[in-house]
Amino acid sequence: MGIKSFQGSRRQQANTSDDTPLKVSDYMTTTLITFTPDQTIESVMQKLIKNRISGGPVVNEKNELIGIISEGDCIKQISESRYYNMPMQDKTIEKHMATNVETIDGNMNIFDAASKFIQAKRRRFPIVENGKLVGQISQKDVLKAAMKLKGQTWK
Repeated sequence: MGIKSFQGSRRQQANTSDDTPLKVSDYMTTTLITFTPDQTIESVMQKLIKNRISGGPVVNEKNELIGIISEGDCIKQISESRYYNMPMQDKTIEKHMATNVETIDGNMNIFDAASKFIQAKRRRFPIVENGKLVGQISQKDVLKAAMKLKGQTWK
């Protein structure tokens, strides 16, 4: 009986300590589908459709984050190419990706990340360490974290 209460108090203690898995790095995706600036818009669209994603990070040859390309960026190009009657087969994403990319620190608390998603109205945030892309956190990852923590004290 004494052992059960000891385990119970240890479990409770673990929930309030700093090693509770509440960091972005514990829930981020590290196997990323990335793009390069010299890819054509068409090849990016194919990759987005094939992988059922709405966008992704653009990296250079050193795996440094240089932008983000989204379905919206591609749709804009479809619309403009039709309007100007200019085929987009050869257009690369370099001039069409978002380059002002907001990132999240991997050590950020998952609840602070949730707030950042609400404020920034973004679907995903890349995580960069020492200039290199190491992961990405999406709104869905935050939902998964919340479901894992369900029943625990949210602090």
